[in-house]
Amino acid sequence: MDRLYIKQQKAEITEHFVYRYLASISSTKENKKVLNQIADDELRHYHIWKNITHQDVKPDKFKIFYFKWLSRLFGLSFSLKLMESGEVHAQEFYEKVGKKYPDVGKIMEEEEAHEHDLINILNDKRLSYVGAIVLGLNDALVELTGTLVGLSFAFTDNLAIAVTGFIMGIAAALSMASSGYLASQEEEEKEDVNPVVAAIYTGVAYLITVILLVFPYFIFSSSKLAMGVMLGITLLIIAAYNYYISVAKEVSFKSRFASMAFISLGVAAISFGIGLLAKHWLGVSI
Repeated sequence: MDRLYIKQQKAEITEHFVYRYLASISSTKENKKVLNQIADDELRHYHIWKNITHQDVKPDKFKIFYFKWLSRLFGLSFSLKLMESGEVHAQEFYEKVGKKYPDVGKIMEEEEAHEHDLINILNDKRLSYVGAIVLGLNDALVELTGTLVGLSFAFTDNLAIAVTGFIMGIAAALSMASSGYLASQEEEEKEDVNPVVAAIYTGVAYLITVILLVFPYFIFSSSKLAMGVMLGITLLIIAAYNYYISVAKEVSFKSRFASMAFISLGVAAISFGIGLLAKHWLGVSI
């Protein structure tokens, strides 16, 4: 049990530094105040555990580094929700230890108060553009996955497949960015959505997906191997995106992942058949 006490003590001092950093990058005075208060609470929790373990414990530097970069890449809301999800699992531990050490029970009460304080902070503007990102990401996955699978069976030259897919992808990215701009203009109820920014999110999401999916065809000489790697990358993109959404918006990861994977791979399977028909019946071979 002493090992668990030290582990929790280490978590408290680590979160103290993480919350202090998140406060330093927060854009509003109100959020800075809340996050700095939570950082102070975590430091006090550390000293409560220190009175129990009678040991000094150093923070987890890797975790601090990890959350610093996570907040830069995915925003404050995502980082905070990921941190708070880890604290939920410690509730049973706090309840058990709190019977022996009353001060530990106070820690649990303050952690629950933190959740309430963070509700007003968890409003990252990036989440307002999730629809734009979905528009670009999903369309790129469905359209380009199907296109590349079809080309893999119709053509034998990987460079031809890669260049064809890349040109089509750039054209489609520009088209989707335009569609994203027009679609966001119609959403008048969402005052925090800027049509230009929405268009950029849509186009960039599409273009990044295109680059990742086409990349294997520039690396491998075998079109079938490149196709297999491309499909693997497709599943990784779907998994990464849905993990982000499952944390940021607290929705089911499994159902969203299964839905997107089924659509993308289903279109790829249909394109597989079309590619075979083009190669054998139409005599297309490049």
